[in-house]
Amino acid sequence: MQKIIFDTDPGIDDAMALLFAELSPAIDLLGITTVRGNADIEITTRNALYLTERFDMAATVYRGAGQALVVPNTPVPDFVHGEDGLGNINPEPPKREASSLDAAQFIVDQLRRYPSEVTLVAIGRLTNLAHALELAPDVAGLAKAVVVMGGALGRDGHGGNVTPCAEANIYGDPHAADIVFGAAWPVTMVGLDVTMQVMMDEARMQRIRDGGEEEGRFVYDVSRFYADFYRNTGMTTGFPVHDSSALAFVVEPELFTKQTGPVRVVCDGIAIGQTIQAVGGDRPFEHWQGRPAQSVCVGVDAEAVLALYERTLCS
Repeated sequence: MQKIIFDTDPGIDDAMALLFAELSPAIDLLGITTVRGNADIEITTRNALYLTERFDMAATVYRGAGQALVVPNTPVPDFVHGEDGLGNINPEPPKREASSLDAAQFIVDQLRRYPSEVTLVAIGRLTNLAHALELAPDVAGLAKAVVVMGGALGRDGHGGNVTPCAEANIYGDPHAADIVFGAAWPVTMVGLDVTMQVMMDEARMQRIRDGGEEEGRFVYDVSRFYADFYRNTGMTTGFPVHDSSALAFVVEPELFTKQTGPVRVVCDGIAIGQTIQAVGGDRPFEHWQGRPAQSVCVGVDAEAVLALYERTLCS
């Protein structure tokens, strides 16, 4: 089993991914760290606690950053995830409480406890990971891997979902993202270039509802608000499976194709939040020099990813 720390901002698709992680026989969920993104930090933390309590998860929740490193907080996308972050299902207040340990410190402690064994799966803004590097820069050398759901290179027209060139998680804290991509740990970016190809249709969601017991019914229920949002944008084939695609990469990386090269994030101006990878070329690129080569997913077997999700939820 692969040890992971799940850094998240639940969020409908985050909730779907968290249940995927919990049910996957390939994953050992060490802990859940929360960050502001799809909702304010109080709500994302509450939602993480609600999910762990409702589905009797052993993993502890660690509250993380409620503010980006430099940029002001942008409004939360309640039109995508609902006012409660979970499709307006109005969850009961959880009895569980978050740990008194800060998320960034938890990340540092686990990387030191399990050197070269822990994969950080970050499906929200990268503020907690940047804070962990601030606390202990050396832990970058202790991570097995970092898998980021975020960013876009613009392939097949998938340049951004909050601006023409920026994906929401990176846009929300571009400075943190640039720090994370520049650290000496192996990062794989699972961005819109591939996640927008992994489209969950209604027939598969109904099979998950009918075959996935309580988890399947929950995923179906919370996805109604999310599916309606995408339907109203003109998507008629379903909704994209963003966050669970990052977990699919952890479980079955062979379903993806990658390219490597250093990655920079634009931190100001009209292109703020854009992710730019330097690949090949016969001359050095000044602002990419000295930064580690990281991986970016540029192809995916979408049907296999969807089948993996369905199989995991319905096993």
